[in-house]
Amino acid sequence: MNLWFVFALMTVAAVFAVLWPLGRRYRPQTGGTETSVYRDQLAEIDRDLAGGLIGAAEAESARIEISRRLLAASHAEAEPVARPSKLLRRAVAVVALVGLPLAALALYLPLGSPQLGDFPLAARSKAPDGQQPLVNLVAQVEAHLEKNPNDGRGWTVLAPVLSRLGRHDDAVRAWRNAIAYGGDGSERRADLGEALTAAAGGIVTGEAKAEFERALALNAGEAKASYFLGVAAEQDGRNADAAAIWKAMLARAPADAPWRAVVQTALARVGGVAPALTDDAMAAARDMKETDRNEMVRGMVDRLAARLKQNGDDVEGWLRLVRAYLVMGEREKASLAGVDARHAVANDADRLRQLNEGLKNLGLDG
Repeated sequence: MNLWFVFALMTVAAVFAVLWPLGRRYRPQTGGTETSVYRDQLAEIDRDLAGGLIGAAEAESARIEISRRLLAASHAEAEPVARPSKLLRRAVAVVALVGLPLAALALYLPLGSPQLGDFPLAARSKAPDGQQPLVNLVAQVEAHLEKNPNDGRGWTVLAPVLSRLGRHDDAVRAWRNAIAYGGDGSERRADLGEALTAAAGGIVTGEAKAEFERALALNAGEAKASYFLGVAAEQDGRNADAAAIWKAMLARAPADAPWRAVVQTALARVGGVAPALTDDAMAAARDMKETDRNEMVRGMVDRLAARLKQNGDDVEGWLRLVRAYLVMGEREKASLAGVDARHAVANDADRLRQLNEGLKNLGLDG
């Protein structure tokens, strides 16, 4: 039923409730008044006295009381009954017919929602809520996908959440459906390979490796696929191949790549040497947000410091380490690194002279 039709019926009912009493005709009372009752009581007293039912004194007392009431009732009935004038009744009728609907409409339009469609209680109870636990939201998405299995976008949204919840086998199935119904792509292939690796307990299986290779075939710059192919080489005992893959990634990666620290750690794990901090990397770090910059630079600095402890002959490396600490605002660490550097090259006059000149240029004379 149309909403406005319901409102119209409600308005008619309200107006009728106001107009109906005004439209009734006035009819004066014609019988059964209070005075007639008192007169009947006086006549009855006379009959009782004549029949000897009551005494003369009792009859006289009753007559006095009933006569008093009869006089009061006669005076009240003689007063005219107040009745609304015709003009007043017409004014009230106009207000009821016109004013009430206009007032209701004026309140409803700004405060109500005339364009809002039906929203049943069942649908409201299933509406996504940011306060609901993640597991409940996942269950709702899964229920939706059971009814709409061809929703590639839904599978793409669900798959990474399943991985986060540790449901790796379900994540593998979700990524396969995302590719089947949402289209192929290097990122989805790499994510599928990662889910297969997680489902195998961190082992890059042959199936996972094939997915990473497909991802690189679609996009040679797919970082996740390259990294895991390096992991596969490391797990096969081919550390040199793993180091070559990761070195190539670092060589072509931008200075603020979020995965740079992870790859550098992996490279150090297989005995490779990560590229030193470059001036471009340091300049990029200065332009980044403080949190992102610290995350990027910290990983690079830690790797460089670890390498210099094993091989302290690299004067340029020491100077870059000192410069990195200064960029991060850690001057005390920069001074300590300068002291360690002098100790490391103390037996080589040329390296010591080069180091001292570099430290002086950086503002560390002592």
